[in-house]
Amino acid sequence: MTESSPGRGRALLAAAVTVVLWASAFVVIRTAGADFSPGALALGRLASGSVVLVALLLLTGIGLPPRSALRGIIVSGVLWFGIYMVALNWAEQYIDAGTAALLINTGPVMIALLGGLFLGEGFPKRLMAGIAVAFTGAAVVGLSSSEGAATVLGVVLCVVAAAAWAVAVLVQKPALAHASALQVTTGGCVVGTVACLPFTGQLIGEVATAPLSATLGLVYLGVFPTAVAFTTWAYALARMSAGQVGATTYAVPALVVVMSWLLLGEVPGTVASAGGALCLVGVAITRWRPRARRGPAVSPDRDLDADPV
Repeated sequence: MTESSPGRGRALLAAAVTVVLWASAFVVIRTAGADFSPGALALGRLASGSVVLVALLLLTGIGLPPRSALRGIIVSGVLWFGIYMVALNWAEQYIDAGTAALLINTGPVMIALLGGLFLGEGFPKRLMAGIAVAFTGAAVVGLSSSEGAATVLGVVLCVVAAAAWAVAVLVQKPALAHASALQVTTGGCVVGTVACLPFTGQLIGEVATAPLSATLGLVYLGVFPTAVAFTTWAYALARMSAGQVGATTYAVPALVVVMSWLLLGEVPGTVASAGGALCLVGVAITRWRPRARRGPAVSPDRDLDADPV
């Protein structure tokens, strides 16, 4: 049984919020990363996000997640909120935001493949076609926006981050069957904060010397791309397949280019714009549902609104 149209619409809106906020994170990491080391930036971001998420959890009265969801929350918290964020922050010290967005977006490919292998989501032709188109667009955007050759370390760190993200999604989705999106996100963020506590000394020292703008950027990363975006991601993931919701993030590289242009004065070129358009086309392909054709030979008992196989 498929989800109702209003429910599907809310899931898509949640995914769209996630994509926009995660795209903004690439830009803010570039600016804040000039004053904060990778581990300190991750800890400050996660601590800020945890404060907001725990407050929301208390205000809503939802309570702690059930024991059945703890394994998925802990594993995804260490991998996604911990390893992913430190690796991405570190990578963006060596490569530009466009190239980082390209490499990170190998994650949805891993998510779709792992979802098909281990979550029984299969490999729908439309999903795989959309992934191919969107990945091509992401490659065009990333390569066109790169100001120089990415160092080997930066590339390796992005691939590590993408792999951590993909495996985290694999274990996070079953946890969402037992706990709410807010519970899973809060738990993961708190676990990630604990995992990054070894960077406490660095964070304290760097906050003391960093300009206010960099500190505000750190807090922004915690509140919006973390607390808000990870919650909307979990909401969408609970209502869409892992492959579908993962594929929507292929719009991120295009948005990174636009945001860099608006906020940092980096004007995207023609090739980058074309790549961004391909990203959006690929996402559209994964979400496209052909209308059933009516005809005199159709049986009145046939469900014309049933999803195509």
